[in-house]
Amino acid sequence: MGNKGKDLLLSSSFRFKVMFISIICLVIPATLTLAIYNYLTKDTIKEQAQSNANTELTIANEYVEKLLEDMMYITNFIQVDAEMNTILKRKIKSAAEQTEEQKYQQFLDDSKINKTLENITLVGEKSYVTILLKNGISYTNYSNSELDPTDLYMEDWFKELNNLKGYETVWIRSQPTMFKTEKPINPYQISVARTLRDESLNIYGYVIVTIMENNINQVFENMNGDEDMILLDSSNHIISHNNDSRIGEQFQYSDQLTEENSSNIFRISKKDYLIAEQKISFTGWKLVSIVPYKQATNKINGIFNKLFIVQVVSFTIFLILMTYFLRTITKPIVRLGNVADIVQQGNLNIRSRIQSKDEIGRLSASFDQMLNTINDMIQDITDTQERKRKAELDMLQAQINPHFLFNVLNSIRMKVMVKGDKESANMISSLSKLLRMTISKDKEIITFQEEVQIVLDFINIMNMRQKEKVNVEITIHEEANLIMIPRFILQPIIENSIIHGLNQSAGKIIVNAEMTENEVIIILEDNGRGMDEQTLSQLKRKFIHSHTLDNSTSKNNKGFSSIGISNVYERMYMTFGQEFKMDIKSELGKGTQVIMSIPKGGRRPNVQSNAS
Repeated sequence: MGNKGKDLLLSSSFRFKVMFISIICLVIPATLTLAIYNYLTKDTIKEQAQSNANTELTIANEYVEKLLEDMMYITNFIQVDAEMNTILKRKIKSAAEQTEEQKYQQFLDDSKINKTLENITLVGEKSYVTILLKNGISYTNYSNSELDPTDLYMEDWFKELNNLKGYETVWIRSQPTMFKTEKPINPYQISVARTLRDESLNIYGYVIVTIMENNINQVFENMNGDEDMILLDSSNHIISHNNDSRIGEQFQYSDQLTEENSSNIFRISKKDYLIAEQKISFTGWKLVSIVPYKQATNKINGIFNKLFIVQVVSFTIFLILMTYFLRTITKPIVRLGNVADIVQQGNLNIRSRIQSKDEIGRLSASFDQMLNTINDMIQDITDTQERKRKAELDMLQAQINPHFLFNVLNSIRMKVMVKGDKESANMISSLSKLLRMTISKDKEIITFQEEVQIVLDFINIMNMRQKEKVNVEITIHEEANLIMIPRFILQPIIENSIIHGLNQSAGKIIVNAEMTENEVIIILEDNGRGMDEQTLSQLKRKFIHSHTLDNSTSKNNKGFSSIGISNVYERMYMTFGQEFKMDIKSELGKGTQVIMSIPKGGRRPNVQSNAS
């Protein structure tokens, strides 16, 4: 059998495995789903029926609460409205005999109260508002022909008002309608009452808001379900029901109400019923719905049956489509696998060239691009190796000149020392060390001890140049010697002290490094001429903002003497970040002091690198 026949056989085997595994992954879950469907459906239907009952009850509860909240809003408004309370308190204190001006004011007050009562009852269901004062004066949004407000004093519930405290309210369950025009069509009414109190918490009046029980009953009738909804008070007496004759009765299935805001299934005369309840918090009342369980589950069973049929049909169609698409997908995958086998054998010039726009096409394009990149990288590596060999030669040549220079300086130093001129020999030695440190590119970070040695070599050279020598006092904590800092940090400050502070004359420079619990404090001090406040302020502003400015000019300077204090601050800030602090203190005629603090951890030297 040839390679082509072998590839064809592998392709067919791969396609068969993919299709077989895909079909198994679909058939097994579908079969298990059908097997346990009957077992789980019963519980699911029960849960869904309870959920639907609670949902319907929640919707009805929101409407009922809205009606009762509107009644509560009216009582709240009357009780807290400042203008209305002022007028009502004034009515309590009004004299029997009044002047014309007082009568006119009373007329205005009555108009305002009546206007307010009309405005607060315009929105929502029709409600009857009654305000009764202790002196017998009353205000209503209805005619006295409908109801004499003083008749309310005779109601049993009215006596409870005097026992209320603060803003407490009394919710009065369904009572026979007292309004003449409402009696023929609305046999029952529901009310809420509250006291009106003065600053001393003494009762000076009462407010009663009433709606017809039929307003709540209409909410029940507008619900789409088959449930029987009932509004109960805290003692489980019926407040509102579709059947007016049942209002006031004790709810006969109150023992089935096991928990607040829950649902339950119970049995009556060999039939199952679903009962659900939700509490209306601010009244202590509850809303209950009762629906035959069979009616509650009819729609759900129909939905499950339809869903099952749709699933079977969808599964069949999906299986057919999946078989077709799997064949379409596996073909380019097999092609890509064959190309990978050829590449594995060492042929990097072959390409898959699959032109589809799907994920396989993108994978093929990436694979081809990878092969192109590998070829380019091989060529680049070849070129790089050639350039590297050339660069190594150039670098070796470049190293000859510095080494030659250091060797010449060392030879000169030895000849000068042989002739007995030790001072000149020391100067040449110091110059050689400084040049070596300046030219070296491998030691950007050095120990504080090495930096101090640079300072000593620099002062040694400066003392050779000047007529008058500068004395230096160095006090370094032993642990501070190992702190790693950027090179040439102290030298620019020492140079400024010698040139500007001491004006190249005799003087003293003190270098001190102290250790605290968390930081290393470096202090450089001279006894030169110092600076005035203006010059000091300008210098501080310059180095504090130096790390945000363009320092390209200073970076182009080759000599170490050109590195200024701003460059010192910038490099220390870049090394230690915000933990680095720098300050300058100076007075005219008293010298200058530079204080730097760095974190105690710092950068510790690498023993191996130092040894090398």
